[in-house]
Amino acid sequence: MATSRSTVQWATLFQLPEQPALPLQGRLRLAVVQAILDGRLGAGAPLPSSRELATLLGLSRNTVTSAYLQLMDEGFLEARPRSGVFVAKDARPLSAAQAEPLVGTSGQAGAAPAWNERVLRSLADKPTLSKPDRWRDYPYPFVYGTYDPQLFPTEDFRECCARSLARSQLPHWTPDFETDDVPDLIEQIRTRLLPKRGVFALKEEIIVTVGAQHAYYLLADALFDETTRVGLEEPGHPHARNSFSLRRPKWVEVAVDDDGLVVDALPAVDYLFITPSHQSPTTATLSLERRQWLLRKAELQDFVIIEDDYEAENLYEGTPMPALKSLDKTGRVIYVGSVSKSLSPVLRLGYIVAPRALIKELRVIRHAMVRHPSAFLQHAYALFLSLGHHESHARRVNQAMQERLALAAQALREHLPDFEFTLPQGGASIWVRAPGWVDAGELSLMARSHGVLIEAGDVFFGKPPYPCPFFRLRLSSIATGQIAAGIRALGLAAAELAQARGEKRAAPPSH
Repeated sequence: MATSRSTVQWATLFQLPEQPALPLQGRLRLAVVQAILDGRLGAGAPLPSSRELATLLGLSRNTVTSAYLQLMDEGFLEARPRSGVFVAKDARPLSAAQAEPLVGTSGQAGAAPAWNERVLRSLADKPTLSKPDRWRDYPYPFVYGTYDPQLFPTEDFRECCARSLARSQLPHWTPDFETDDVPDLIEQIRTRLLPKRGVFALKEEIIVTVGAQHAYYLLADALFDETTRVGLEEPGHPHARNSFSLRRPKWVEVAVDDDGLVVDALPAVDYLFITPSHQSPTTATLSLERRQWLLRKAELQDFVIIEDDYEAENLYEGTPMPALKSLDKTGRVIYVGSVSKSLSPVLRLGYIVAPRALIKELRVIRHAMVRHPSAFLQHAYALFLSLGHHESHARRVNQAMQERLALAAQALREHLPDFEFTLPQGGASIWVRAPGWVDAGELSLMARSHGVLIEAGDVFFGKPPYPCPFFRLRLSSIATGQIAAGIRALGLAAAELAQARGEKRAAPPSH
């Protein structure tokens, strides 16, 4: 992309501020925003490509790409088809009277507190799965974390909420539960959900959480400190990594292959976080043999396993693999589940199954944080489970996701023939490996200008490769009829990126 400013001008304009407490990505964002707010970069002004700016400032292209994506999400920048990155039309400079310091400086009269120095455990610059603020304006959102209006069981869920609001039901959820949960939901989890995964637990061994992420935080708060060795799949679940990181443990990256976690190569750990049902993000399922060997290793090496039974219900063929927890005979597996993910992630209901001594401690920690998850929501979802709505909804979701996966696979083969993937046997996503010259972060930038949102793969790695050719296509938020057109648009973005890089791509198959 050609720009109108000289190299010297760009270097001066984007000189990184002296804020050593901020990571490089944050300092670059600060420099770009300050240039916009000061009026030195006007609306519609072109910016250097991520490659140019990385070379100019001596940064990695991942750092520049991530900063650009964040600034797009915040409305400061925008991507234009076949043109590049520009200052957004609505990103106008502030007047002197409106302007406030972006970062306070200690010791200056009238300055705001230097919050970047006061915050001791910041996650602001940790890579995570996120969507643009106006993601609904994109016609092709291959991203996670939204409900599907075509599948949401509106009438069934409304019925359960209305029943919970009946006068006869108010005593079941309106009292203050202190450290407890709604008994009806605990009973439904214990007798309806867990036995399907081969897990049998007492009510004292279950605690309800505000989603799986809350479960990660509770476990980290109770079990981790700076000396704890925590094993994570590589690539793995970014939300777990970020929640655990607040306790600053010693990270141990554990390799993943086409069959899931590589048990033979397992290094020494104190805790191991794993997604064996559908590995996040590769979708691989851990074999029964590896599960048994992993449990044996946990005994031999004296570590505890935290199992997130991710997308366990979303299996389209065959018999589901039993949960790792179901094979555990020595109490070394802590089980994390979700009751709301297939319905809508925003409902935020999950749970932990663990020995009662740990559950007792977790209840005290949870009480100090949020007291307990919404008792009304717990009661309504207990009704949703007891009336059989959960099972019927799961069947509808599985059927729809199976159809969407098939459509996405067909479109990938047609429009991105040089991109590799394995069609999963369950779940709602496809893990794609682009040719080696592709950086998925750059591709995601280019794709936005075509109305496509994808999840660049570097966010799933503790130590991402560069360039990182991996990305995830999530199918739970996009309408079935938009999938083929969305991947066709993604193919156009890849062709533009290839042209910009001077790469030759494999031609789509002739028809």
